[in-house]
Amino acid sequence: MSEEELIKACIGNDRKAQRELYDQFSGQMMAVCLRYAGNGADAADMMQDGFIRVFEKLEQYKGDGALGGWIRRVVVNSALLHLRKEKKHSFNEEINDDVMATASTFDVFAKLAAEDIMQLIQQLPTGYRTVFNLFAIEGYSHKEIAQQLGISESTSKTQFHKAKIQLRNELEAIEQRDERR
Repeated sequence: MSEEELIKACIGNDRKAQRELYDQFSGQMMAVCLRYAGNGADAADMMQDGFIRVFEKLEQYKGDGALGGWIRRVVVNSALLHLRKEKKHSFNEEINDDVMATASTFDVFAKLAAEDIMQLIQQLPTGYRTVFNLFAIEGYSHKEIAQQLGISESTSKTQFHKAKIQLRNELEAIEQRDERR
């Protein structure tokens, strides 16, 4: 079945086609949700909600760009909605000069496996993790993040920089442990 036929069948509530679409993209979307969730159960909830929205909004997909990219945007928006509903996160910190001055790059990332990096990102507080994912991984600007999360642009920058600091500290600790071995 072509992608166009699959989409039409899904819109027509063909359960087999919906399952095929889900099977095709669920692994990638679970990885996306895991970056936003603090644990697997929350990620599974986010993904389920995301796919419900995908099937509800599939008629809106116009074929501009890859279907996987469109599904990803829907799932990310669904994950953000889930986070806003849960209100577990804190985005209330404003930027200060100390935070801006301590930002640095992460050379250690290259030495770690993707799942190790994912685990480090999942350990971030929800606000830091959300902004880090949106900015560093999804490619949103701080202005776009601020609009999506209902925070100021400087708060988005603060959350991102504090996430980088926390990740850098964790990476340095890993590097020190490795050097001692």
